[in-house]
Amino acid sequence: MISYNGVNHLAMATGDMDRTIRFWRDLLGMRLVAGLGQPGYRHYFFQISEEDLIAFFEWPGVLPEREKEHGRPVAGPFIFDHVSFGVESEDDLWELRDKLAAAGFYASDIIDHGFIHSLYSYDPNGIPIEFSHNVADIDIRKHPQMRDRSPSEVTKEGAEPQPGIWPAVAKPTPVAKRVVYPGAGSELFHGKKAT
Repeated sequence: MISYNGVNHLAMATGDMDRTIRFWRDLLGMRLVAGLGQPGYRHYFFQISEEDLIAFFEWPGVLPEREKEHGRPVAGPFIFDHVSFGVESEDDLWELRDKLAAAGFYASDIIDHGFIHSLYSYDPNGIPIEFSHNVADIDIRKHPQMRDRSPSEVTKEGAEPQPGIWPAVAKPTPVAKRVVYPGAGSELFHGKKAT
């Protein structure tokens, strides 16, 4: 079975990388750990935790999204509602709330969701963000909880991946045929140009 180690990175977009850096690095305290770029294109990475990053592409003409209430239903084409960052303590939620409010950003009340307490806000690009602290003694990763009053039949199958749903791999790629091609950034770290 595949072993995941976190979210390598979430990729967002901005039209103003400097303002994005000011928010994510200087206000929220996430280190700026990598930057790829050339005229008309930048791709910067901020460290969330030891394993997790959030990244931003800067493209000319990208405008901030209109703020949408977190979790508010929408219709039509739609991809992304919000992203939640875990924090170590309840005090961290209150510190973030105070910092966001002092900087002029929306900062919600602290909301009890049963297994987490959450603070909601938006970054300068209009990206809806949440900060969550796990409630003591309720660990849904170790002890999954299905509290949906009307779960689907697929949901009732449980937390663990179900075997036999998808076709098995008939021909795995042999080690001798595994090739990693240069892409954006390889020329900056390895001197290899993308073809």
